[in-house]
Amino acid sequence: MLKPPASLAKTWENLKPHLLPGFKVVAFTSLTVSSLVIGMKHQGWLQPLELRIYDRMVRYQPDSGLDSRLLLVEITEADIQGLKRSTPSDQTVAQVLANLERHQPQVVGLDLYRDVPQEPGSEELAPYLQSPRLIAITKLGSTGNDSIPAPANVPANRIGFNDFVVDSDGVIRRNLLFATTPTDTYFSFSLRLALQYLNAIGVKPQASAAQADNMQLGNAVFVPLLADSGSYQSVDDSGYQILLSYRSRRAPARSLTLTQVLNNQFDPSWVRGKIVLIGTTAASGKDLFYTPYSAGEQTSHQMPGVVLHAQMVSQILGAALDEQPLFWFWTERQEWLWIWGWTLVSGGIAWWLRHPLVLGVSSVGILVVLGGAGFLLLTHHGWVPVMAPAIAIIMAIGTVVAYRAQQAHRQQQMVMTLLGQNTSPEIADALWQSRDRLLESGKLPGKRLIATMLFTDIKGFSTLSESMSPEALLEWLNEYLEAMTQEIQHHHGIINKFTGDGLLAVFGVPMPRLEQREVDEDAYQSVACALAMGRRLEQLNQDWERRGLMSVQMRVGIFTGTVVVGSLGGKDRMEYGVIGDSVNTASRLESCLKERHVDLCRVLISQETLMHLKGRFVVDSWGPMALRGRQQLVEVYRVVGHAAPTLRLEAASAKTTVKNTEKTSEKASEKASEKPR
Repeated sequence: MLKPPASLAKTWENLKPHLLPGFKVVAFTSLTVSSLVIGMKHQGWLQPLELRIYDRMVRYQPDSGLDSRLLLVEITEADIQGLKRSTPSDQTVAQVLANLERHQPQVVGLDLYRDVPQEPGSEELAPYLQSPRLIAITKLGSTGNDSIPAPANVPANRIGFNDFVVDSDGVIRRNLLFATTPTDTYFSFSLRLALQYLNAIGVKPQASAAQADNMQLGNAVFVPLLADSGSYQSVDDSGYQILLSYRSRRAPARSLTLTQVLNNQFDPSWVRGKIVLIGTTAASGKDLFYTPYSAGEQTSHQMPGVVLHAQMVSQILGAALDEQPLFWFWTERQEWLWIWGWTLVSGGIAWWLRHPLVLGVSSVGILVVLGGAGFLLLTHHGWVPVMAPAIAIIMAIGTVVAYRAQQAHRQQQMVMTLLGQNTSPEIADALWQSRDRLLESGKLPGKRLIATMLFTDIKGFSTLSESMSPEALLEWLNEYLEAMTQEIQHHHGIINKFTGDGLLAVFGVPMPRLEQREVDEDAYQSVACALAMGRRLEQLNQDWERRGLMSVQMRVGIFTGTVVVGSLGGKDRMEYGVIGDSVNTASRLESCLKERHVDLCRVLISQETLMHLKGRFVVDSWGPMALRGRQQLVEVYRVVGHAAPTLRLEAASAKTTVKNTEKTSEKASEKASEKPR
């Protein structure tokens, strides 16, 4: 068995703690959200939204142009005004049919009710109704009371119902080919016209080889629409329905007015061998219906019934003769995978992208991609849910963002607790930005790095505590520690712990220093902080003396070296620990030769810290000294103050530096001896 390269395996081990938690959250969120959305879809709550999206995508599709196999004869408002009656008489209809028959149309569809004679002219119309070229209409209606029969002298095989299947919002999106009752099967008006045209050119309906119950015309199999096809949910799928594919937002064929046909004002080639549909398009005829195009129209919001029949005939012919695809739909499980997939992707994006602007742009982008994918599939006659995955995307992103916000709040509380809430804003921000690398299993993992430790203590604190009540002592001590804390935070340090009247501050954690200049800067900030603490103590002493309190001195020990930092303790109680010999050395420097305290704030450093200061401070060498707990001698230096800009600790100027140090030390000692103790 092949094994992955060691470097790849190591990379995976490093990434696994960061990838697995996110994968678990995203996987759980995607499954939960997709299940919820699928449940909403099954309840039919999303169907109105899906239908609106479908209509909009239909409006964006380009028109397929006119179908040259069809001709519309429209009874317009002008025709009605000219006839001076609401519907043409039988005589007028007979004359129209005679003028059309003269040019040998393949089939004529009369979308006018003629169950009751419209005198004059019923005898003149009768022969034309019996013509094998003519298809008449009937209305099935929802009940027997609103049905309208076909003319009595028209055979059943030349009668088609003109009923439409209307969705709950009043829009026609489906084409009902057959309607069935326990005893009879009825053909639609559009199907009768298409079958007679196809029969003339040798194309006959047959049962599909794959499914005997499905009708096949040419190579096109008309798969019936189900109650939950596409984004429908529990619609009435009785009869034999297909999703209607509109050829055009207006009439899909050439059109003539009734008056033009009566006056023979047309090109005979428009009629010869064509399917001619005759019907009312005038608004007063009230044969108008809403379509997916209605919401986008400025004036004509509805489509006449005869034009709708022409759309349906064109769809049937296009599928049978032009190999134009009919609509297809995914199975229920495929739709589940479709919704879950978008949820999984959006959840992953929400997990890995943290910047609000980037996440916002990406969220909009994924919704645009979803809409584009849905539209692209619709152009290939595939209707898949769009609103359901869109809602799932929004819910998944919102859920993951909410979880991350809650997790971030919890982690922030944990981190701030571990650090004692005493970090500078810069370090706190750096720590928080890298929290995923720092937090493992609720703890800060141990990390080896180079840092500078600063220990402080108050000289003679025991004597001071004896002279004050515990309440007053605590108030005084908090005042002192607050001032020292401010200076440490100002110099980008972290207070690791308070030790009564003292404290331990660390410079250079928790983020590892990768460059030498960063370690140098930590050392510089620690010494600068110690001098600032001395100046702050001087101000405190002046205030305390005015209030009748004792003034104090303090000692500072600073050491730069290797430490290990991380969480100490268990889940019930933890603290941010700094462990190593460097910590002990800084503590020993602070307590070294306590009696040799000649100034207000004595700052002792070692050679390990001095080498990082680059001559930016004036120091007084105390020479090699034995510190308690250490076998090797340590080079100890007392920091006197900041060096002049041109003064640097270089080997060539060592004597000058020592001389200046001695003078400064004498002045500092004299000044310290003048202050009351």
